[in-house]
Amino acid sequence: MDLAPAARRCFYETKKGGFYLSRIPEFYKLSLEERVRAVQARTNLTDEEIDILRGAKGLTPAQADRMSENVVGICSLPLAIATNFLIDGKDYLVPMAIEEPSVVAGASHGAKLVREGGGFTTEATPPLMIGQIQVLDLTDPYEALERVLDAKGRLLEEANKVDPVIVGLGGGARDIEPRVIDSPRGPMLVLHLLYDVRDAMGANVINTTLETIAPLVEEITGGRVNLRIISNLADRRLARAQATVPQEALTFDGFEGKEVVERILEAHAFAQADPYRAATHNKGIMNGIDGLALATGNDWRAIEAGAHAYAARNGRYSPLTSWHEDERGNLRGSIELPISVGIVGGATRANPTAKVALKILGVNSARELARVMAAVGLAQNLAALRALATEGIQRGHMALHARNVALSVGVPEEYLDRVVDQMVEERKIRPDRAQEIARKLESSR
Repeated sequence: MDLAPAARRCFYETKKGGFYLSRIPEFYKLSLEERVRAVQARTNLTDEEIDILRGAKGLTPAQADRMSENVVGICSLPLAIATNFLIDGKDYLVPMAIEEPSVVAGASHGAKLVREGGGFTTEATPPLMIGQIQVLDLTDPYEALERVLDAKGRLLEEANKVDPVIVGLGGGARDIEPRVIDSPRGPMLVLHLLYDVRDAMGANVINTTLETIAPLVEEITGGRVNLRIISNLADRRLARAQATVPQEALTFDGFEGKEVVERILEAHAFAQADPYRAATHNKGIMNGIDGLALATGNDWRAIEAGAHAYAARNGRYSPLTSWHEDERGNLRGSIELPISVGIVGGATRANPTAKVALKILGVNSARELARVMAAVGLAQNLAALRALATEGIQRGHMALHARNVALSVGVPEEYLDRVVDQMVEERKIRPDRAQEIARKLESSR
């Protein structure tokens, strides 16, 4: 294996003499160029793809103009790599597009702790999405429901004529589930179309299919179809991850592992009992999932909507993760949530950076991407709970926050590290203080 010096330096050798793809000790200490080369060595990125990462050949204004309306420019985010992820025996470098400090570091640290226990185990259900058709103006909604059940085969046949390509790949309409619901406007019939979208997110094919079969639904029911739209509560498309963290791996900085386990369980109980805490608990989980979704060109807003709706599925908003202590005193965690993502179509292929991010990640299906996202969410939650229950989150945030403050007021690169270090030491992280320190450094030259 021919490696650049920087990449060779930060490879992690296993006992068997091989190499871990994602275990890169002190990756954060490498220069930007060294990090790029280390990633390139592990993922076989071409020089052209490296140029895309650097922004030289990424999304152009002309491309952006074809993706949205009223485009006037491009808004960029940092693209970072979370390390240490071992998922179902496979190593992953996880790309994240995110500006928030400590998220990537937290995910990497959480994955490192889980790695000590053998890594994540994950699963994902088949990619079934739900499309909804609202039927109104029915004399007897329940009689209409029975007519839909009788005509289910006909409806599925028509639905599967819409996209023969996805049907040819093994996807397509699987079932029709009608139900009558009460509403402030009276009872209405709602049809759920269950559709296997294969490696797509599925919104386009679902919505097109719903609009195509709507006239047939009206003919069968004798009612009037109003809405025809995908549901973002994709509770037939779930991803799950589990992990075990050895108690001793949680020992750090004066805290014994057993104490850290207890503190994490106490923090989790807080989220179980209080929706105010649960909202922030789940927001932290979504930090990592959203970052990966955005990096790979997926609709993070749809994932967010589904996750939070799923968190309230039992009538009370609750945490998406679960933590407990096993019989050996180790910490065990799990997560389950709907994740509707794709690796074909949409921005995943229209955005050059998203294509490179998918290559870095190395997933071969939408289900694999969903499994990785679940693991990322669990790692993020572990890191957040460990920090919150021990040292607090500000210690980890401060250096990154100080760097952002210094950059925002134009502190020269040559003074940046010293300005950041001094602000953190003083615990005075303010724009005016950054400028003051930089001026003193300049005058002392």
